[in-house]
Amino acid sequence: MSFSVGQVARLAGVTVRALHHYDELGLLSPSERSGAGYRRYAEADLERLQQVLFYRELGFGLEEIAAILDDPASDEMTHLRRQHELLTLRIGRLRDMVAAVEIAMEARSRNIALTPEERFEVFGDFRPEEHEAEAERRWGGGEEYAESRRRVAAYTKADWLQLQAEGAGIVADLVAAMKAGLPADAEQVMDLAERHRGYISRWFYPCTPAIHRGLGQLYVSDPRFTATFEAMAPGLAAYLCAAVEANAARL
Repeated sequence: MSFSVGQVARLAGVTVRALHHYDELGLLSPSERSGAGYRRYAEADLERLQQVLFYRELGFGLEEIAAILDDPASDEMTHLRRQHELLTLRIGRLRDMVAAVEIAMEARSRNIALTPEERFEVFGDFRPEEHEAEAERRWGGGEEYAESRRRVAAYTKADWLQLQAEGAGIVADLVAAMKAGLPADAEQVMDLAERHRGYISRWFYPCTPAIHRGLGQLYVSDPRFTATFEAMAPGLAAYLCAAVEANAARL
């Protein structure tokens, strides 16, 4: 049994133009042609299209998808397991973000300030003030340090929860990309590094590509930073550093 391009478009919820584009890229070429030369898609083609759409939903580029699907070491079950893991990570991250946003909304509506109890709840065992002297020694003379202190001093519990949820989301996506085997200089991973740079600029200080590159080096040169990232996923510190470097070079 085979299907026309129009039938496949309706079944999959994509446009005919998209299917033609996939064919031109060699990402999804129909197995058959009608007597008049029209594209005809077999069952195997539909299975490959499903894989393409799953990976697209996960944010992969078309060239990356083609490389993944054409890897002779991967079969359909391998792809499904990988997609299941990535989607599960994303669902968990979104649930955490929803909870954090709901708390932030409640806090905003009541104008809650950061009390000592809330401070402990937000930071746990980490004490930012214990790192204040070293931070001032490293960056105290710069405008970025002054700007960061100014912003942070005004943050409420809701701000800290939102900040942490956003940061955790970036880390979760980096871990997922690393586990999926994407190289640090892949476009999707560089985009994650750019999200990380934007996150710093939004919450702390304007982070230029040069400053971001310096931070990336710090993640692998300072054992405390390295240990923090390695606790999230082995190899994450070096992976993020390489992604930051590649993104800075791209910019």
